[in-house]
Amino acid sequence: MNVGVGAQTAPNPTAAGPAPRSAASIVVRDYLTLTKPKVQSLLLFTTVTTMYVAGSPSLGLIFLTCLGGALSAGGAGAINHAVDRDVDLLMARTADRPVASGRVSPAAAIAFGTALGCASFALLALTVNPLAAALSLSGLLGYVFVYTLWLKRTTPQNIVIGGAAGAVPPLVAWAAVTGGLSGMAFYLFAIVFFWTPPHFWALSLLMKDEYAKAKIPMLPVVAGEDETRRQIVLYAVLLYAVTQLPFCAGGLGVAYLVPSMLLGGAFVAFAVVLLKKADRRWALRTYLFSLAYLALLFLSMAIAANV
Repeated sequence: MNVGVGAQTAPNPTAAGPAPRSAASIVVRDYLTLTKPKVQSLLLFTTVTTMYVAGSPSLGLIFLTCLGGALSAGGAGAINHAVDRDVDLLMARTADRPVASGRVSPAAAIAFGTALGCASFALLALTVNPLAAALSLSGLLGYVFVYTLWLKRTTPQNIVIGGAAGAVPPLVAWAAVTGGLSGMAFYLFAIVFFWTPPHFWALSLLMKDEYAKAKIPMLPVVAGEDETRRQIVLYAVLLYAVTQLPFCAGGLGVAYLVPSMLLGGAFVAFAVVLLKKADRRWALRTYLFSLAYLALLFLSMAIAANV
């Protein structure tokens, strides 16, 4: 490819200068894409807010914990790109991913992901504490081996069980601040765990045909859209109940209770409307609201813990 570009620009030597920089920028962009930065943003937000629920962390500790978490999540994402390259190629939403499209080799993606995971563990173990490092590593291993390699292609409950990997950041954050784990840390883990299915199933309703084409047994493909909508309502109700645990256990007060009830009620309302309307537009609205819901819920925890 570089030879071709050079041949086309030979009559004007000065025009050949930007080509290497452009090629380099494409490589950088592709490797950044491997880390799934959009997915990471919400995980890092729950990490920061959890740290403020756990105590009064220094900015340095927050930075190191978030950097370690980003490296771990990025490593898991890169390995996921390599493992899922065949199914990614079959879906329009993912066909242009770096590994699926052939711009990055599977071996390079796995090596990159492994290096990020090792760097995360070393950073957290040396600058935060070994428990935070071990928990972060467990999230990476769970996402790669339990969700990606095992559950994703074998059961419609993949996102339910595999969602535990995505719920690890609050545990890492709590361990980073306190050096241990408590009941409150597991309540926050449970909130993300029960939030994941309705969040992801709302998206999967929009992607049903592509998942079917790729033979990924997501719930809408296996059980149908109506059953998926019923499950979204069920999990929204369960999530509402779980989000009351921090208040009931005495860890957070009314400053958390009120927004948790309002946000939880809104999530249930979105799910009920989606069940009744069976509308793609509402599936998208429910998915987008679920993102805002988790961010606002964890923000309310951090505020309530410090008022």
